[in-house]
Amino acid sequence: MTHASPPPRTTRRLSADARAIADAGAVLRAGGLVAFPTETVYGLGADATSDTAVASIYAAKERPSFNPLIAHTPDLATAQTLGVFGPDAIALARAFWPGPLTLVVPASADCPVSLLARAGLDSVAIRAPDHPVARAVLAAAGVPVAAPSANRSGKVSPTTADHVTGDLDGRVDIILDGGACAVGVESTIVSCLDGGVRILRPGGVSREMIEAALGRPVPAGPAHPSSEAPLAPGMLESHYAPKARVRLNATALAPGEAALDFAGQLAGAGGPRLDLSPAGDLAEAAANLFAHLRRLDATGAPAIAVAPIPPDGLGEAINDRLARAAAPRGT
Repeated sequence: MTHASPPPRTTRRLSADARAIADAGAVLRAGGLVAFPTETVYGLGADATSDTAVASIYAAKERPSFNPLIAHTPDLATAQTLGVFGPDAIALARAFWPGPLTLVVPASADCPVSLLARAGLDSVAIRAPDHPVARAVLAAAGVPVAAPSANRSGKVSPTTADHVTGDLDGRVDIILDGGACAVGVESTIVSCLDGGVRILRPGGVSREMIEAALGRPVPAGPAHPSSEAPLAPGMLESHYAPKARVRLNATALAPGEAALDFAGQLAGAGGPRLDLSPAGDLAEAAANLFAHLRRLDATGAPAIAVAPIPPDGLGEAINDRLARAAAPRGT
């Protein structure tokens, strides 16, 4: 069964007191969705280590494609269990965390953040927010929390609980009302990867502040402007491409192909086969997408044939991702 909208949820809007924050932590650990204030905007939080929980973020937001999501942690020490922090990343974290700065760093070898939250990339975007409610929620959850802005995709970012209710009532489990956000614009995103330090998105920490902390100028934009690799939200939206060629809308397998199936359409075909969702559920398919692609690629098959995916709901995002994986490769 597929659906254009996520199944309805009973949304509780709660004042952000200690009891409500404890409830929010329990909901997050159980795979639910919690909207909560940060100093920038309200975030739509889910357990960043769970593909299924992360998929529910995309469903609730009706997000058109799988951008990488920011993993929220309480501090640098916790962040270093998720990613590899070089000297520049450490300097920036010490200067601006907790605060409105997101750092994109290489994922650690055992990074627990889901491949779906990372858009299949070998990097991870991390932030330590500076808001008492956000920090209390992270402590109560005890897991990294993926949290894009708590609004429907394409809508204005929310800075009050009323904004969140207007967009997401019936789509999330809890909305924590912590008042208006102080900063009101999203975090600055800085890449600290092999290409050096670059500002990917302006936000709550200015370029001048970043350059002062590092003692040198910092360029903006991706290291390779023509690259389609998305490092963070707001960047170009090409994602992990397997070594194998990808063939879309397949109704049968060619010799040597592996099968990325949906709802059993390619059942009985020879060769390796993984089904994104035997039941035809698009949220389950989204949760399995990156992991299944990697597992099929690891078989060494020269090509992966993909069964047709319905275009409604999360199917739009799944098809967007698969189309980019199937696009001609550069030389």
